[in-house]
Amino acid sequence: MDNLIISPVERRFRFVGLLTVVAVYLLILVGGIVRSTGSGMGCPDWPKCFGSWVPPTKASELPTNYKEIYTAQRVAKNQKLARTLQRLGFAQVAGSIFAHPTQYIETDFNPVKTWIEYVNRLLGALIGIFVFLTVVFAWPYWQRDRTVFWLAFASFLLTGVQGYLGSLVVSTNLLPVMVTVHMALALLIVALLLYAVGRARWGREGATKTVAPIQTGTHLAAASTATMPNLSIQLWLWAALLLTFWQIVLGTQVREQIDIVSAAAGYAARETWVSKVGSVFSIHRTVSAAVLLLNVYVSYELWRWGNVRLRRLVTATLAVIGLEILAGIILASFSFPAAVQPVHLTLATVLFGIQFLLLLAVGRARKVPETLAPSDAARRVVA
Repeated sequence: MDNLIISPVERRFRFVGLLTVVAVYLLILVGGIVRSTGSGMGCPDWPKCFGSWVPPTKASELPTNYKEIYTAQRVAKNQKLARTLQRLGFAQVAGSIFAHPTQYIETDFNPVKTWIEYVNRLLGALIGIFVFLTVVFAWPYWQRDRTVFWLAFASFLLTGVQGYLGSLVVSTNLLPVMVTVHMALALLIVALLLYAVGRARWGREGATKTVAPIQTGTHLAAASTATMPNLSIQLWLWAALLLTFWQIVLGTQVREQIDIVSAAAGYAARETWVSKVGSVFSIHRTVSAAVLLLNVYVSYELWRWGNVRLRRLVTATLAVIGLEILAGIILASFSFPAAVQPVHLTLATVLFGIQFLLLLAVGRARKVPETLAPSDAARRVVA
């Protein structure tokens, strides 16, 4: 399979598509750094930063009443958004925006936090360019497989929505529902891009791959497909993927509670934060055990099949889960060190991506089963 000739069209599309996925993960990491350092309001406006495309480096470059100016702009934008949502029937979300108290907090200028947030925005703009290039390089697939093009185009549209949501995250001063939707949309963009790149590869494999018949008897031929991943494994994979998604949402809620607790404590007495987080932390910790057990079961079933690609993805899944649990233990045991928080979040989103690749790979294997070599088939009969 690795010896198949890759056309320049596919090579460009796969390169840009995978580069975009990596950039999205890097943005998630940087976003975690923004959150852990409290730099989310380093730029109180959007898309500019303190009214400029290049942010200031010292407070003397700003008007004396800059805090009042940007707070008033932010509140006005939020009120307009809330009224629109209310008219559309989203009364609960609108009420949350109306009542969110931190939107009225005046933000002091901090050059370090400002530039951390500015780098985050620059990376977001770069991803927008990458996604646009993905659409451009997906155009040749219009005649081959239009689904590939539409997946890339949908990613481009959702990236625009993601940028707008980013502005709302800023204007609402990290309203919890906005932060959660922002993260969920990032995962959806990753999934669409991975599916587009994978589907482009499948088309090439399907057009060139041939399956040699087994010459060692019908019982061996039957053995070669007897352990093919069945529908139940796909359902378990879906359950693992959705559980990981829920775990990430719970993680954002834990982070929101930590922000509240830490602010109330004046960012002191870190050793008491865990005990004050509440039930969401206990749920998050319990779900992590369910994530581990479910993925161990699915990994065992897939490993038995003997497919090299699936075994690599299984190994990556278990390795990331191990690192994720280790990061979680460090966070809970050492009073949420800021350096580990973005790593913990990024590992969770990487796990989501690998699980999605596993789901795609199993679905593909069920549609186009690979015939085992006679020696492998014989080993399975003995087993």
